[in-house]
Amino acid sequence: MMMRQKTKKFRGSRTFGAGKHKKRRGGGSRGGRGRAGGCKHHFVRALQEGRPFGKYGFKRPLKVISKKATINVGTLDQISSDLLFAKKTKSGAIHIDVDKIGVDKVLGGGKVTKKLIITASEFSESAKSKIEGAGGKCVLAK
Repeated sequence: MMMRQKTKKFRGSRTFGAGKHKKRRGGGSRGGRGRAGGCKHHFVRALQEGRPFGKYGFKRPLKVISKKATINVGTLDQISSDLLFAKKTKSGAIHIDVDKIGVDKVLGGGKVTKKLIITASEFSESAKSKIEGAGGKCVLAK
């Protein structure tokens, strides 16, 4: 036995079996718009689509977030001879002003093999100890 399709059955009908013509109009007829009801009445649909359930983590306020440009001491040690604005002092130390590169903070990654005098607005503790261990200086910029 072959079944008739519903659309063929309702051809010529104004409302396709919905009753009054104003029915089936808004988002309420489909249980909300978009991703509404993912935790409640559309839970199974949300699981099948792979949508996460609930909220995760903590979102920091934008006024608290500050992005600082950083560079490692080992990188500065490697590129110190190639920097155009790096100056050599009489004692053989290389003076580098990292503000000219656009760097805010010097971090302690890598090895320091040269005597460096670095001017920056911030230094990490490990960067200070490595620079001073190699005979250099850390100068805080204003």
